[in-house]
Amino acid sequence: MTRQPFMHTDSLCPICLRKLEATIFEEGTSSYLYKACPEHGEFKSVVWRGQMPMREWIRTKERATIKNSITSVEKGCPFDCGLCSAHRQHTCTALIEVTSRCNLSCRFCFADAMESPIKDPSLAQLRFQFESILKVSGKCNIQLSGGEPTVRDDLADIIRIGVELGFPFIQVNTNGIRMGKEEAYVKALKEAGLSSLFLQFDGIDDRIYKTLRGRALFDVKCQAIENCRKYGIGVVLVPTIVPSVNVKSIGEIIRFGMRHAPTVRGVHFQPVSYFGRIPETPKDEDRITLPEVMEHICEQMEGMVEMQSMQPPGCENALCSFNGNYLIEEGVLKPITKRSCCSTTTEKAEEGANKAKAFVARNWSYQAQVKEEKLSDWDKILNAIANNTFSLSGMAFQDAWNVNLERIRDCCIHVSTVEGKLIPFCMYNITNKDGMSLYRDAKRA
Repeated sequence: MTRQPFMHTDSLCPICLRKLEATIFEEGTSSYLYKACPEHGEFKSVVWRGQMPMREWIRTKERATIKNSITSVEKGCPFDCGLCSAHRQHTCTALIEVTSRCNLSCRFCFADAMESPIKDPSLAQLRFQFESILKVSGKCNIQLSGGEPTVRDDLADIIRIGVELGFPFIQVNTNGIRMGKEEAYVKALKEAGLSSLFLQFDGIDDRIYKTLRGRALFDVKCQAIENCRKYGIGVVLVPTIVPSVNVKSIGEIIRFGMRHAPTVRGVHFQPVSYFGRIPETPKDEDRITLPEVMEHICEQMEGMVEMQSMQPPGCENALCSFNGNYLIEEGVLKPITKRSCCSTTTEKAEEGANKAKAFVARNWSYQAQVKEEKLSDWDKILNAIANNTFSLSGMAFQDAWNVNLERIRDCCIHVSTVEGKLIPFCMYNITNKDGMSLYRDAKRA
């Protein structure tokens, strides 16, 4: 078959993880990544599917330069992660895994979390990781993850370390179970300096949770949101979108979030990716791509949200994500910005990272409620904007079948390792068909 590629890149073999040349080509309204391993054969994966062509979404960026790189370039991307000097974007969010333990056994899990025999890192170890991040990336945003970070009784102490070192925004990535059951725990995290909750939230129907997470969880997640409201912690709803499971729930998730604003600051969609031990190659029908998520948002919100209100990121690679910023006015989303179809400006990646860090820290944190009679007319306007802002975003994480190393080089979400390295998120989590990885296994060894 003759294919006319419009993009050349590199990828990995999903069987042996060797580096392969790859192309992205169009077939109708879809774009595919194609690669061939001399040992394991050809692989073709859909990476973009929708009415808007991929080429119209791509932004041109002027790369950033890593000033304090940790690792040297020896084997080439992606085998020198650390960050190396060949990486093209600064850290926007640094993720620290505070435990490998979890209180769920989810069908889909980046971390392959479990009742882990691995001992939790000590506070001294975690302080070292905070300090290493500070040395390489400065005061970026922090996400505490796992496993399930709330299984640690000393999570508040971990948050305090980050606050003491000057990190301006600290978020916890959680399933919300403990946050819903223990109000005192939520209060302690807030007093320690927690800014935001990144809350696993796959729908408003417990049938979805039983399918994806193994048990009914909707009520406890609602209580977690209520406890966050009481103590002033912003919440971002994070649905993993899986074909045939919860694609049709996209609109009702957004409406739920709007009803619980300003505690809920927005919805961040994550199309399913395939990590861990995968018995069969994922089929294209097992995937949902970013333009499809955006189209479902527009369709299920019945015209309240338009495609032009969602735009490519200024920080990471354009093919990684989308974002839209809105005001809630009388139960309706009003776009603050719209995407231009005619822009030919080359953006600076470093400026994009700075703007992204500031946006997340500002818009995903809880906005204090102020009595209007104490405000001037101008302050009333600013207060209304702050409390009525609502974001819609999505990020398509990569797996071994669809990984595009151009995207890896532009990654701004980096996982901190026990050695103090920073690994691009997708590369840290990528596994071959049998569940072996390049970087996560090194942590477990």
